[in-house]
Parts: sequence; structure tokens; C-alpha cells
Amino acid sequence: MSEEKKTGAARTQPEVRDEEWADTRLASFLDLEPPAGLPKDYNVLLKAYRGMTAPLFGRFVKIYIEAGRDVNVTLADGTTFLDLLAQHRKAGEYAQHLIDAGATRSS
Repeated sequence: MSEEKKTGAARTQPEVRDEEWADTRLASFLDLEPPAGLPKDYNVLLKAYRGMTAPLFGRFVKIYIEAGRDVNVTLADGTTFLDLLAQHRKAGEYAQHLIDAGATRSS
């Protein structure tokens, strides 16, 4: 039996915003391995930013700091993760969580 291939919005999963995440799930992001050339701490922040709502990211940043991770980790060009967030117009709440944790911009 053959089914028609789903395209566009029909093939994506619905967005879930009210899901509750346990701290162990948040902490699991600390174990993510980066691709070659990307600092581990930067990769962890990037994956968390892309995968979490702002309130979840705020909880995650506390776990990240408690684990001894660097909120001011830099790329080879000297830019920080906060520099990246400054380029995204809807990242204000995410950026504020990092600033509250001591993050600074490179420039």
C-alpha cells in the first residue's frame, strides 16, 4: 500500500511550548559533542538556544554555570555567543539570561 509523500507543513511535527523539562533533560545538553573546529561550550549554548524556549534556556544557563562551563567562550575570530545572539532580533530574553550569568560581548 502506497501513501502520498507529505510535503511542507504536513510533514513537520507540531510545535510544543508547554512541555515541562526535567533538570536532567536540560543537563543532558552538556554532553553534546561539537563538530570539528567549534568549541564544546559554544556548541552546547548553541544547541540549547536552538532547542529551548527562553524560560527553559534560563534554567539551563544556571545548570551550565554550576557545571563550570564558560559563558564567555569565544570562536576563533574572538566573538562570543552573546555576540551571536545580538544579531537575532528575537533573542533578547535569551541574551538577558546570559548577561545575568556574567556573559559579555567581545566588542
